[in-house]
Amino acid sequence: MATIGSALRGATLAITRSRTAPRVVTASASKYFSTNPHVVVDKFVSSPPPTSSSPNAEALRHPNDVHDRNANYSDEDSRSMAGVTASVRHNWTKQEIAELYSLPFHELMYRASTVHRMYWDPAEVQQCTLLSIKTGGCTEDCSYCSQSTRHKTFVKPTPTMKVQEVLEAAKRAKDAGSTRFCMGAAWRELGNKKNAFNHILDMVKGVNGMGLEVCCTLGMLNAEQARQLKEAGLTAYNHNLDTSPEHYPNVITTRTYEDRLETIANVRDAGISVCCGGILGLGEKDTDRVGLLHVLATLPEHPESVPINALVAVEGTPLGDADADEDTESDGIADVDAFDMARMIATARIVMPRTMVRLSAGRLSFSEAEQFLMFQAGANSIFNGDKLLTTDNPAFDADTALFQKLGFVGKPAHAGPRVAPTEVTGEVEITQVKGMEQQYA
Repeated sequence: MATIGSALRGATLAITRSRTAPRVVTASASKYFSTNPHVVVDKFVSSPPPTSSSPNAEALRHPNDVHDRNANYSDEDSRSMAGVTASVRHNWTKQEIAELYSLPFHELMYRASTVHRMYWDPAEVQQCTLLSIKTGGCTEDCSYCSQSTRHKTFVKPTPTMKVQEVLEAAKRAKDAGSTRFCMGAAWRELGNKKNAFNHILDMVKGVNGMGLEVCCTLGMLNAEQARQLKEAGLTAYNHNLDTSPEHYPNVITTRTYEDRLETIANVRDAGISVCCGGILGLGEKDTDRVGLLHVLATLPEHPESVPINALVAVEGTPLGDADADEDTESDGIADVDAFDMARMIATARIVMPRTMVRLSAGRLSFSEAEQFLMFQAGANSIFNGDKLLTTDNPAFDADTALFQKLGFVGKPAHAGPRVAPTEVTGEVEITQVKGMEQQYA
């Protein structure tokens, strides 16, 4: 795969770039261009690679490491196709995101679907499996979680699974088509759990040795723990923000929003891909959904993946009991339909175009047609397997049938995502901004 980098650059950075084409300054670059004579703006349409007629042309892939992928496009300003322009930005305002989120549904879906096709192959969907390696007994007070010791739910605390048990589960997931294996433990943080952490490091090494990508969600991490997980072969770390900073104190009080952001920074600094998203149905308003997307879209690096969950209300949790109480106004608790999910996914796709958007918890409550709506909005990753920690999820066989029905293929493990077909065939217009010394080096 040593030629991937050069092949990718050929497909995306104009193999037959027209140097005689007029240079056009986009609105986002014009101010900088006008004040900096050492910057040039180049607008071009990528040409089909020389091997486009070969059988392997369709399999042209980006680098697997998200940092390498982003580096390939460091001088890219924007992309345009079919009247829609998109760019990877970190300076989104809440107002801008709110305006997108509030678009008429048909217009939002069109824009998101077009952006998705400019940056991704819409036929390729990542399949992940999530296993609870340590269930229940968590001391946090998350009002949606069935695993908290503060709530009386059906979940009974269990000790951490044995390494061999986890590896056997990982093998079953791989045999069923999953390419990323995620392990979750119900506790606030790793802290001084040295024995448990050593076992988890062995699990990461073992799953990685099977050829699977490995993800963990283990609560708060310090910088040293993140470094050790990276050395063990961890691909990604999940640490959700759940909701907006403003609504967060209504959902959880035992861990601050800043605590979560610090863990995300430790993971990012260790070179581990960040998986970070939220949950719909926590009693939040539309402004909170916009607020969550604003935090994610203005991080120093966009997360590699953003899971969008629909609350699965569990009896015994504060949110689950409020949802079940007919005499209590639910105020948006667990009241999430396919249009809510699609609107959130679509807005995430537009403001974070290079991020995988994962259709996560709550998927079992949506029909196949509703799930297709979410894929059309820009989702390109799912959790499969019959359990997501403690809640039900579609079985492997059901997802295999759904993929066949929709014409989807799974993303291979340890392989970067496919280059967007529209990019390979030259349907996307790409605007670059380069320093003069880079342009003529």
